[in-house]
Amino acid sequence: MLAGDVTTVVAALFTGAAVYINVAEQPARLRLDAAAMLAHWQASYRRAQRMQASLALIGGVLGVLAAYVRGDARWLLAGALLIANWPYTLICIRPVNDALQRLASAEAEPSARRLVARWGRLHAGRSGLGVAAVLVCLWAAQGR
Repeated sequence: MLAGDVTTVVAALFTGAAVYINVAEQPARLRLDAAAMLAHWQASYRRAQRMQASLALIGGVLGVLAAYVRGDARWLLAGALLIANWPYTLICIRPVNDALQRLASAEAEPSARRLVARWGRLHAGRSGLGVAAVLVCLWAAQGR
């Protein structure tokens, strides 16, 4: 039971952080001038990357553990949704991340604004995977 509870907490932490980025940080960032927007994205990305990557990995492992302990494949699905953030990020978002990391604030306009906006749309996919993982955790918890 504890493995499922902790999986749910980690999934909720991941999802809360991802959704916060999409609904608060990203819109605020897009209101800045291009150089400040790029500098903000670059500074916040380095911090958020470590936190969200760790939560996705820990949640994925915990989901596998909960599936094993509880004998319920729904926990495995929740873990898979969390760990799916890794390939999604590496395949879909990383090219945009790399392009934004290479930009200097002096060359921020117009490509930075276009790239940061695209990054936000792609990041919404991470939020969606997190929400789906939390919903599956809640569904699996009903099977107690």
